[in-house]
Amino acid sequence: MNLNQIIKKLKANSSKKNLEGMARFGISTNNTLGVSIPVVRKMAKEIGKDHGLALQLWDSGIHEARILASLVDEPGKVSEKQFEKWAADFDSWDVCDQCCGNLLDKTSFAWKKAVELTSREEEFVKRTGFVLMATLSVHDKEASDKKFERFFPLIKKHATDERNFVKKAVNWALRQIGKRNIALNKRAISTAKEIVEIDSRAVRWIAADALRELHGEAVQKRLS
Repeated sequence: MNLNQIIKKLKANSSKKNLEGMARFGISTNNTLGVSIPVVRKMAKEIGKDHGLALQLWDSGIHEARILASLVDEPGKVSEKQFEKWAADFDSWDVCDQCCGNLLDKTSFAWKKAVELTSREEEFVKRTGFVLMATLSVHDKEASDKKFERFFPLIKKHATDERNFVKKAVNWALRQIGKRNIALNKRAISTAKEIVEIDSRAVRWIAADALRELHGEAVQKRLS
């Protein structure tokens, strides 16, 4: 399928009901069709990997086309310039998260960007750094604990960011790293306890929610 055929198919699968549901979950409805993720993933399988097409899909500006772009792109062909451009274009948490989990965390500079982007001011760019931490903890099975330990000071430092899409990503990163193994679980719990001592409403939520899950029976049983 070429770009025009794909856009036509996406529009054929648009749904006003889905669009309304997305809005309720805080997903941007700007240039959004209301196509479900299962439909987008099915289309990606039919299309296969195609870096050039992924760039075209992204430049269309259509919400679902950008998620599709992250599914059909090839990590080895993603340049750092492209990485930065896409991150700067993020305007919704779901596009950010899908791109990180489908593509960006598989690039050769994902670990570097996870650190770099946390210092950026733009809400979704900063979120990208912490989402990368979370997705790397799930997808990079070979990474050492030492690589994740580098993230804890950043999580603590930026836990005071009150912006909704940042603080939720900080919380996600802390929880996911803490569920990787027993050693990182202990470090994550220790970091959460340090965060509790900071006088901030955002911080209290991040720490309390993380501690509840990391101390939870399900997590502890799986790790032990």
